[in-house]
Amino acid sequence: MGKREEDQGARLIRCGTGLLLGGVLALAVCCLFLLGCAAAVSGGLAGEELGYQFTIVGCVLGGFCGGLFAVRQCGGGLLAGLGAGTVLFLLLLTVGALCFESMSLQAGGIGLLCGCLCGGAAAGLFSGRGKKRPTRKKRRK
Repeated sequence: MGKREEDQGARLIRCGTGLLLGGVLALAVCCLFLLGCAAAVSGGLAGEELGYQFTIVGCVLGGFCGGLFAVRQCGGGLLAGLGAGTVLFLLLLTVGALCFESMSLQAGGIGLLCGCLCGGAAAGLFSGRGKKRPTRKKRRK
């Protein structure tokens, strides 16, 4: 095995850990955003009717931040960002099922899923692969 090559099992563990940590980071960002929105609503700066929209925006922001982290860890681009968004949605679904007696996708879960996946996909698309090396121009004789 070469000096820069990595064992496939170690790479899989590194990517899986990156996806899980990206999902947890996404959940933390989402909760912090929603905490700020709750403070804005209680302070009278925003109306209560915007709660669902704030939740979707929080999912997009969280999915984006977690997706960026996962893409840096895995280097997978779009798939890593979508994976982090999926982990965020599953964490939200788990917390919702634990806190409430029933959690159904018809009660706004589809919007949360779309927000999480769109945020993760945006992170995967905008992550950038770095600068490409300039190609040498061929001389004409």
